[in-house]
Amino acid sequence: MIFNNALRYLYRAFGTFALFISILYPATAQQLTGRVVDKTNNSPLIGASSVWKGTTKGTSTDAAGNFTLQLADAATPEIIVSYLGYKPDTINVSGKTNITVALTSTGSLKEVVVEGQQTRYSALTPTNSQIITTRDLEKSACCNLAESFETNASVEVTTTDAVSGAKQIQMLGLDGSYTLLTTDNVPALRGLSTPYRLNYLSGTYIESIDIIKGMGSVLNGYESISGQVNVKLRDPEKTERLYLNLYGNSLAKFDANLNVSAQVNPKWSTLLMLHSDHLGNRVDRNKDGFMDLALGTHHNVYNKWKYTHGDTWVSEFGFNALRETKLGGQMNYVKGEAVSPTQHYGTESETGRLSFFNKTSYIFPGRPYQSLGLITSGVHHKFNSLYGRRQYNGEQNTGDLRFIFQSIIGHTGHTYKVGASFLYDDYTERLEQTRLARTERVPGIFAEYIFNNAENLTIVAGARTDFHNLYGTVFTPRLNVKYDLTPNTIFRVATGKGFRIANPISENTAALVSNRAFTFREALEPEKAWNVGGSFTQYFELGGRPGAFITDYYYTTFQNQVVADMYSSANQVEFYNLQGRSFSRSFQAELQYEVLKGFDVKTAYKYFDVQTAYNGVLQQRPMIPQHRFFVNLGFATPFDKWRADLTTQFFGQMPLAYMEGHGGKVDVRKSDAFYTLNGQVSRAFKRWEIYVGGENLLNYRQPDAIRGADNPFGPEFDTSMVWGPITGRVIYAGIRFKIE
Repeated sequence: MIFNNALRYLYRAFGTFALFISILYPATAQQLTGRVVDKTNNSPLIGASSVWKGTTKGTSTDAAGNFTLQLADAATPEIIVSYLGYKPDTINVSGKTNITVALTSTGSLKEVVVEGQQTRYSALTPTNSQIITTRDLEKSACCNLAESFETNASVEVTTTDAVSGAKQIQMLGLDGSYTLLTTDNVPALRGLSTPYRLNYLSGTYIESIDIIKGMGSVLNGYESISGQVNVKLRDPEKTERLYLNLYGNSLAKFDANLNVSAQVNPKWSTLLMLHSDHLGNRVDRNKDGFMDLALGTHHNVYNKWKYTHGDTWVSEFGFNALRETKLGGQMNYVKGEAVSPTQHYGTESETGRLSFFNKTSYIFPGRPYQSLGLITSGVHHKFNSLYGRRQYNGEQNTGDLRFIFQSIIGHTGHTYKVGASFLYDDYTERLEQTRLARTERVPGIFAEYIFNNAENLTIVAGARTDFHNLYGTVFTPRLNVKYDLTPNTIFRVATGKGFRIANPISENTAALVSNRAFTFREALEPEKAWNVGGSFTQYFELGGRPGAFITDYYYTTFQNQVVADMYSSANQVEFYNLQGRSFSRSFQAELQYEVLKGFDVKTAYKYFDVQTAYNGVLQQRPMIPQHRFFVNLGFATPFDKWRADLTTQFFGQMPLAYMEGHGGKVDVRKSDAFYTLNGQVSRAFKRWEIYVGGENLLNYRQPDAIRGADNPFGPEFDTSMVWGPITGRVIYAGIRFKIE
């Protein structure tokens, strides 16, 4: 009797426990998960088809090559996996819950040219992401990263001043310093490299660029506030064996680029990329006595290696070295003259930079969803510069380490990533008699959870806690949600917090090219901001042609910001912590449509409302247009034999900082509204391609770009109020040569 009661009790207890397990993990036994890869190099196959044999029930692999099938849809215990250019395979999955399928490439497709378009706005990512493809990059001169955004509406590139030629990006109406710039998802070109960082990556190094608006992943650190620009460098395994690009323009600026790749053995591949450019011709088209562009020479070397061992180990590492010299100012200025008692005004700079990175991942055998990753990088950046009689020198040494573990909870619909990081930043700056130095040591931990119901909902929730040796504990939460109302109608929302330490001098070098004094009112605190926003994407087909409509809105509000105040005085720029509000409202609507086969139209409208409290008074931030229109027309014949692209942009009026006019009167100014027009035509042969193009074809130039140009050492001299083109029309031509 007692024995029977005990059995009944154990039976009920086991039933309750089984019911609990079935509720907690209902999908574990109901799903088959897997990954589809290339058999030769183990790279994921994106968009591969996995279908239950004898049914139409199936799915496609995601960006990591993963897929999920419901066991309830099976008619037999076999699935058919197929991908264009690969031999299909039939796999018996009886008794299995997770598999890896390695497909073999078919040699018969090596000479087939597949025509089509890559969707520039990703439908897969939970973030609002846009892709600038290799094809997009070749629509313009694209000599460096600054020129890579000319046919893109989401990122603006602005000239910082009328002498040095430095350029910066803007996103969501905010300066480029609030955008995290990464190369192969490794933070790069930050800190003291900010003024000229867009010159430090050649366009020929780049395979594609991912633009992420709003808050991205916590895995890449805490510094992103307005978004992230990830530059994907060319892959040693997949890029051309030889790529040559030669360029020259009507200002007598010349570029030479050479990429050489080699498959050393089945496990090792390498890529060597070389870039040099030179401008030695003095140009003064607006007749103000100053060179329109700084003279300069730039040499850049990048060597990248990749190691693959079976299905488990993948490692990439690379080294980059560059040296750049620049000289600008008055037409008669010669090097070293600024420190002599002569009256010619000039600027000089010499920059040396060394950097390296390593990314190593280990995938657990039989568990393609589980991996370990180690990412390390280091930078040594040093420069000496002269602005008139002001000397500004700096040095930065940075080390960054991240360790990441990724796995699943039950099945691939629940994925998580956890890890730890350590950032070391050592800065030394000297401006005349002012010395700024700091050393940051920031250990941190982070976690990210991804939910994907394999149908229409993706949630990415992450947080990190960093322990800053100077500013204490920093908590950074972020959230991204993607919901597919239909396969062609997608909603996204994002929110999160960003934190960064400003480098006020290097981020405002434009003001150095003036006689404004740099004044620090108080000890500057870290910048902190919240960003919230979302996007709506609608893919459609009209007249048998594909199109997309995308609109987004983002609101950024600062808890603290380092204010560079040029409103309060014409003779100085004052730095202080935010006293009041500072925010940015950004709205964009974009339409892309293939009007005719080979003829694409892309048009966009942008609205910015960016305001900051200057001395407690809320005012529009200078040199940011409230209204901007963008139109890009692209035409290509079959197989891209002929290509033509035309991009026009309209910039509305921009507020300018107050300047003291003649007689002590305050001059409140606004810029003009203006248009720019860029175009390019290219002709492709079997291995050669010739291109001819023009920038600023309407030849619009900002009038009086330099204030007080006739007396550069006087109190009114200022070149920082630049809101339009300086050089006027520029015609260029070049050739590309490729061996696949």
